[in-house]
Amino acid sequence: MDALTNYAPLMPDFDAPGLAKPPACEPSVTTEALTLALERALDERRRAECMAHIQSDAVQLALDVLVTGEDIVGYFKGFIKSLVDNCESHACGVWLRDDEGECCDMWMAYIDGRYYTPETEGWAAIAMPREAMASHLRGFAPGLTEIVEYTGDDTRLPEAVRDYNTKAAVASLLVAPLTLGPTTLGWMALATGCTDDCEAVWRRAVIDATARQGTLALHHSRQAERSRVEARRQARLEERNRIARDIHDTLTQGFAAILMQLQAAQRSAPDLPPQVTRSLETAVDLARSHMIEARRSVGTLRPRPAGEDDLATSLARMVALVRRTTEIPIDLQVGELPTMGGMEREVLGIAQEALTNAVRHSRAQRIVVRASTARGLGVRVSVADDGRGINDVHAGRGFGLTSMQERADRIGAALTVVTAPRAGTEVVLAWQPPSFSIPGARNAAQ
Repeated sequence: MDALTNYAPLMPDFDAPGLAKPPACEPSVTTEALTLALERALDERRRAECMAHIQSDAVQLALDVLVTGEDIVGYFKGFIKSLVDNCESHACGVWLRDDEGECCDMWMAYIDGRYYTPETEGWAAIAMPREAMASHLRGFAPGLTEIVEYTGDDTRLPEAVRDYNTKAAVASLLVAPLTLGPTTLGWMALATGCTDDCEAVWRRAVIDATARQGTLALHHSRQAERSRVEARRQARLEERNRIARDIHDTLTQGFAAILMQLQAAQRSAPDLPPQVTRSLETAVDLARSHMIEARRSVGTLRPRPAGEDDLATSLARMVALVRRTTEIPIDLQVGELPTMGGMEREVLGIAQEALTNAVRHSRAQRIVVRASTARGLGVRVSVADDGRGINDVHAGRGFGLTSMQERADRIGAALTVVTAPRAGTEVVLAWQPPSFSIPGARNAAQ
């Protein structure tokens, strides 16, 4: 009756002048129909208010998590825990797609009060349903844009997921896409035991509100990460340009000046003793070679020019120059080498450092430089001597091992030093293309 009283002012006054009364009808039928209409209106209003409260609570939760300073992982942990608690469910998982939308995998899960991420113990135990569900989410078209509700044994789900649901007593699986415009960033899936229709409506509304806030948070996080990556790239580029300028203005100009002086000395004294002439020619070649290397360093720090020598040619030139500075026999054994996509300079730098160390410190009778194709179309370069060896490799870091290791890390290669007292030293570099990355080696992009 209160509801009817509230709507009384909206009823027309049929006793007013000029207003025709409606046709006569059965009073009982009219009252019943009006009551039903008002009840439906009140029900819709309650639903609308409920949805508004759910959305408001989701926004408030998002703000609370943001204020606490959580990162995106902590943010989603708070979200999925709140979702499970509010819906009296027992599990929630988040699947994400990569930027290209080609790969999808579970990112995190909250199951029976415990968080699971790739770094936590027990992650492997949910591998089968995780991968099967990822494949289903990626390929099930309706789920890309709208919430889909499954029963635990729904035949649309993969068999591995149905088996998992049966063992875990999952009666309902509600999956909401994390949709931003035409792009689906991922999905949130809420697993619940026994349920009824009223609770299902409530859960659908809550996961919809949570997924919307999660989508915004995820998009914001990715945009912020892209900005940070771009800022780091710009900083690296500026630093490389600064180093390139320094090399050009100091080393390159210095070697050029030395070369000019040496050539002037050759021209002014053509009748020098043969030994002096050979030394002067060697000095000219060394100055010219290092000037070229300095210019190449500038070119490497900036866009790589076309037409540079390949690794085999560079190794041959390097060994030829070193032979002119030492009496130690140096053998060069180079097979057919693949292209390395711009990594040649780092490999050459490592070989140069290893060969210089062998000449200066090994007291060897013979040095061998080898370069060959490794399995997977990679490259294996080694510099071996039969000298006194290194007593302590760690103590030998001053011999450029640190520099060689840093170069190897930059290109994702593995560097190994094999040595023993009075048994010589061999420095081995193994590089493979990114698709055949050596386990444990750092990625070149890092």
